[in-house]
Amino acid sequence: MKKSYKINYFKEIDSTNAYALRNLAELSDKQIIVADKQTAGKGRLNRSWISNRENNVYLSIALKPCDKVNNNLPLVNLTQYMSVVICKILEKYGVTPEIKWANDVLVDGKKIAGILAQSSIQGEVFKGLVLGVGINLNLSQEDIQLINQPATSLNLILGNFVDRDRFIEQLLDDFFENYDAFLNQGFSFIKKEYTDRINFLNKKISVTVLDCIENGIAKEIADDGSLLLLTENMEQKVITMGDICINESLY
Repeated sequence: MKKSYKINYFKEIDSTNAYALRNLAELSDKQIIVADKQTAGKGRLNRSWISNRENNVYLSIALKPCDKVNNNLPLVNLTQYMSVVICKILEKYGVTPEIKWANDVLVDGKKIAGILAQSSIQGEVFKGLVLGVGINLNLSQEDIQLINQPATSLNLILGNFVDRDRFIEQLLDDFFENYDAFLNQGFSFIKKEYTDRINFLNKKISVTVLDCIENGIAKEIADDGSLLLLTENMEQKVITMGDICINESLY
């Protein structure tokens, strides 16, 4: 079957997202940037991502679904769509992943994949969106110890080496298989698959939004992908961005 995308491979690059953003005007829609190594990989909230080890997933997708700002397109939910795609592939490897809102993928409470979306907009002109993905496929236990949060790698879970190129092909094929349907239907297209895999509903959580912390119980995921939080004061708040910390105890 003919691929709807094409891939540019690099042995080493500063960051696939940074490269794609710098060259977005020249990149075609659905063009993929893949690197064997990154020297300055970044995740959400400008956190560093260890990405100078080969045979892991470091890639970015240039997406240009429109040429003007279109608030009807569910672009803010693309990371959540990708998190579901990653989970479904990991499940094919016999792994049981979970999603930590909004889009981190965990296994046994340890991060295995991160996703970062960055848009380029000038006035009313939408230049495009870059969707970056980092997945730990082949790391040593020593590599894991260098990560400043609980983390894991697919090879350590399975006990054997993971073929990176095969994983990337499956990831891209599965992502684009339902990409158009997702753009047409929005978050509702993945809501059940997403909520079935999240790990925090009805649990006490803390949500850090910039410098503010909100405490409460995660009640549900809204139809637009936002998080509905019941605060300690019994107020319901809509959270559209932030970093959550889960506490197993309930009120």
